[in-house]
Amino acid sequence: MEEREISQAVIGRLPRYHRYLGELMADGVERISSNELSKRMKVTASQIRQDLNNFGGFGQQGYGYNVKYLYNEIGKILGLDQIHNMIIIGTGNLGQALANYAAFGDRGFILKGLFDVNPRLQGVAIRGVQVRLMDELEDFLKKNQIEIAVLTIPKTKALEVANTLVNNGVRAIWNFAHIDLNLPEDVIVENVHLSESLMKLSYNISRYNGEHEKN
Repeated sequence: MEEREISQAVIGRLPRYHRYLGELMADGVERISSNELSKRMKVTASQIRQDLNNFGGFGQQGYGYNVKYLYNEIGKILGLDQIHNMIIIGTGNLGQALANYAAFGDRGFILKGLFDVNPRLQGVAIRGVQVRLMDELEDFLKKNQIEIAVLTIPKTKALEVANTLVNNGVRAIWNFAHIDLNLPEDVIVENVHLSESLMKLSYNISRYNGEHEKN
């Protein structure tokens, strides 16, 4: 059977489905209808059905979805049943906060290395992983199968470091530097701009305040 191309919009909603299903499992819910899930997630029931039908549906008419089964199947689609080795480059406040995030390991993202340019941080351990200096990066990449790199470094260094990563086999970059990286098409890049998220919040707050002033 020919594999169907899935839109990025659908893929973008899968982690949210997975999170809500995990919460339902924690609450002891065994099955749920698309209408009930719709009310919780603020996504239309038809959208939920359309999204899940891209992967086979998983539901039964009159029964709904088995929460645990759907949670596990979406986890497989997202690759959470696999192990992904990752490193963090830049161990300032943000880098250290990400390194301390225990849920990475629970989802199969294994922190294998931490890197920084600051010699005062060399040897500092975060969750059992010691910070190395950047001149050790290439040798480390050659000896370890690293799939994902997280960048929390200044934008002036981001492209240079990203090219080093790509040239040494890294195929996915989670980029917190304030620059959109232009890399080969076969490299997966997730650019995260915290300031843009704050601007969206500012816009929505302003709109909310404006509507209430009218009332």
